[in-house]
Amino acid sequence: MKLSDWQRAAGPGLVFSGSAIGVSHLVQSTRAGAMFGLALIVVIVTINVLKYPAFRFGMDYAHSTRRTIIGGYRELGVWAVILYAVTSLTIAPIGLAAVSATTAAILAALTGIDLPILALAGIAMAATVALLLVGGYGWLDRVNKLLIAFLTVATITASALALPRVQWASFTSVDWALDPLALLFVVALAGFMPSPVGQSVQISLWTLKSQETDAEGDRLSPETMRKGFLASYLLTGFLALCFCVMGAGVMHSGGIAPETGAAELASQVIDLYRQTLGTIPAYLAAIAALCVMATTMIASFDGAARGYGAIHQEYLGNVGGRASTRTYAVFLSIIAALSYVILATMMGNFAVFIDLVTSIYFVVGPVIALLNHLVITRCGMPEEDRPGAAMKTLSIAGITIMSAMAVMFFVLKAG
Repeated sequence: MKLSDWQRAAGPGLVFSGSAIGVSHLVQSTRAGAMFGLALIVVIVTINVLKYPAFRFGMDYAHSTRRTIIGGYRELGVWAVILYAVTSLTIAPIGLAAVSATTAAILAALTGIDLPILALAGIAMAATVALLLVGGYGWLDRVNKLLIAFLTVATITASALALPRVQWASFTSVDWALDPLALLFVVALAGFMPSPVGQSVQISLWTLKSQETDAEGDRLSPETMRKGFLASYLLTGFLALCFCVMGAGVMHSGGIAPETGAAELASQVIDLYRQTLGTIPAYLAAIAALCVMATTMIASFDGAARGYGAIHQEYLGNVGGRASTRTYAVFLSIIAALSYVILATMMGNFAVFIDLVTSIYFVVGPVIALLNHLVITRCGMPEEDRPGAAMKTLSIAGITIMSAMAVMFFVLKAG
């Protein structure tokens, strides 16, 4: 594969990585390492593998048909579009509120700005909306690639420095599997790991946006697109493991429990790095964290606005279409306002808030994964572009296991 082709193929996947590497990594993976050492690494790897087909199917369908995967939902029936809207879009502002709170907390911890988290979150939201309205997808793509490069180098370096402090025996511990509270945390960890399954719709939208100027004869092959997306996806999973190692090495080995507040957790991680590893690693960890959340905010707000716009197009009868620039701007502004209101009313206990949000996303995940499986196997697209038997089998396994975990979540909550 030529370098230029790889860069084009990896574009939508890197935007996905920018949106995915956020709360799941910085908060949940770090907390997993802090509370359980390396014991939950197997959970992180497993959930990344199980969710992969659902995400890739969003890219596959868009590349093959030049329609958003919501057009595939519409082909299944109006019920599928409504189901997606109810299970995914209605809770999107809650997820964006969590992302904004985390970003504000990291910004406060890194810069020492003495403002309430709510005020900093509002500033971060306003800056994100402004960047997207002025620069659009082009700026999103360029800024995202730059920030991902920074966060990758900083995260790998900081986690490497934490390795000597890791208690490796914790890797074989299975005590968490017998603890109901730990299992509830596992569901919360899996909810945003590496991202909510509903993000597959945004992947289809980013794929179309990245290809809108491509001539028919200049289009990349499905196999090339899949390789580009897989490379980005593997990077996303690897960085999740890095944050788990950071939590295990810096906090778990010292018997230090993670704070429950957003600002407190951010400050705690940075201060612990400063105390245990030195000033430079502490700044590397802080820079990595801020890059993580900056990419997440930009890509997530963009993706949510495009998702609402695509649903609006379905309502107008434009099956599989994308919203105009004006409609996109309207939805982006509405989503930012809703997210701010939610943040203002639900920010009391940050850890509980994050666990609630991520658990909700995980419970609805199997629903979206099933819709994507039905689209890719039943809806109209060239037969040669459909996934092979192994990928279909992995998709079914993911839907089954995630459904079982969702049932477990309700049983544990009821008990």
